[in-house]
Amino acid sequence: MIPGFNHRRRFRDLSEQEVLALAISSEEDDARIYRTYAEMLRDDYAASAALFDGMAAEEDTHRKRLIDLHRDRFGDVIPLIRREHVAGFYARRPVWLTANLPLDRIRAEAGQMERDAERFYARAAQVTSDAGTRRLLGDLAAAEGGHVDTARSLAHDTLDAGAAQDEDAAAHRQFVLTWVQPGLAGLMDGSVSTLAPIFATAFATQDTHTTFLVGLAASIGAGISMGFTEAASDDGQISGRGSPIKRGIAAGVMTTVGGLGHALPYLIPDFWTATIIAMIVVFVELWAIAWIQNRYMQTPFLRAAFQVVLGGALVFGAGALIGAG
Repeated sequence: MIPGFNHRRRFRDLSEQEVLALAISSEEDDARIYRTYAEMLRDDYAASAALFDGMAAEEDTHRKRLIDLHRDRFGDVIPLIRREHVAGFYARRPVWLTANLPLDRIRAEAGQMERDAERFYARAAQVTSDAGTRRLLGDLAAAEGGHVDTARSLAHDTLDAGAAQDEDAAAHRQFVLTWVQPGLAGLMDGSVSTLAPIFATAFATQDTHTTFLVGLAASIGAGISMGFTEAASDDGQISGRGSPIKRGIAAGVMTTVGGLGHALPYLIPDFWTATIIAMIVVFVELWAIAWIQNRYMQTPFLRAAFQVVLGGALVFGAGALIGAG
């Protein structure tokens, strides 16, 4: 049993006053979330920050109207009841989990917040038998639907086509600088730099187990080295390349993956079967690098393919010659 779960109230057991209090606290929480989004985005995405400021102001307006309704019907004392007190009530993602999301995901998260609230109130209104509660829940569903329309209107007024395109371009650039560029550098390093030791060992020993161990060590060692090098080389404050931890993870993981790709086939006992499969994997890795360069770095595909295939072929040839000698 989940700790504390048995202490949560069922929605159908709440009184009309408690449902109204729950709506008030939910509106207050959502306003805080939108203001947090605005502060997170203000430096880099001013237009989207203004959009969330407007949505927070709308939540404040609805909260005040709900408080006025509570005062008229039940008095000034509002019961303390929040989402986490009610079983089955829609949950909000903790703000710290959205801090590192891209801009389009944060916008989508906000839209989902409004749709969740509208859907919950509408469903709750359908299952209640009390006419007063049913009417209240229907009003709340309509209010949440109005929030969705208001958010769209605010987006239209605040984010014109130029601002939206500029912010999307900035978000894409940040994604490329923080994740794609260091990840690509790692993949290239892992795929190419490990070719020589792996294939030199393979042709020198023709022992698949030894070759695999060398490849595993080379891949993990290169991944650790690339990860720490990327993280320590630039804190991202002046260059704008983003968090050094994120870049270090991208570079380290992709370096390891690039090396393991053609090391894993040597788990196969037969030497030539493992070597042929490893060569095929190398070919796929190099073309994947060329595709990523073309897709995210705007490098012409043929030029990217020529560079990585030529470089890979030279390193592979060096490893094979050294191993054969």
